[in-house]
Amino acid sequence: MLLAAGRGERMRPLTDRVPKPLLRVAGKPLIQYHVEALRAAGFRSLVINHAHLGRQLVDFLGDGARFGVHIDWSPEPEGALDTGGGIRQALPLLGDAPFAVVNADIWSDYPRAQLRREPDGLAHLVLVDNPPHHPRGDFRLAGGRVYPEGEPRLTFSGIGLYRPELFSGTPAGAFPLAPLLRRAMEAGEVSGEHYRGRWMDVGTPQRLAQLERLLTEE
Repeated sequence: MLLAAGRGERMRPLTDRVPKPLLRVAGKPLIQYHVEALRAAGFRSLVINHAHLGRQLVDFLGDGARFGVHIDWSPEPEGALDTGGGIRQALPLLGDAPFAVVNADIWSDYPRAQLRREPDGLAHLVLVDNPPHHPRGDFRLAGGRVYPEGEPRLTFSGIGLYRPELFSGTPAGAFPLAPLLRRAMEAGEVSGEHYRGRWMDVGTPQRLAQLERLLTEE
């Protein structure tokens, strides 16, 4: 699943007319990098949620055929359902097996083929070094398990594997993912890895320009 329903407030005014996943980097919409990387890793069935200006995403990607994948769409109301609510709504499209979820507003050279496995527990998170704009990080990684507290801390990359059972008992509607993950961590049900390759949260015009420089200089 690609999470593409966010409003992109920090990216305004660029996102007033274009949804953030369609912002172009080195001549290509950001979401296209994800679709192509997932296809190259062997993923053929994708689910993408959308809300703000979502029709543009559907018009660009369609059913995915021209990118070699099949896309099911999970439309959300204006204002979206937050990360947890968006995934929960899409569960009927995702099926009963574990599934990968990637935030559409990041960029990384993380090898997506590593997502073709089952999590050791309810979830498996890819963590990265803390970027300058998030120096305190999110979670602690020790012995292959992720903990909500403790030092040193790493940043959640927006790349994860989840079992549908993580969302058991959650209500329909908008809610964040983090509290579910924290409860699962406290129960010892979240594994993780530290990815030391390239990763960027493309959340502001400045970081979008930074990624443009990175990709055009290659």
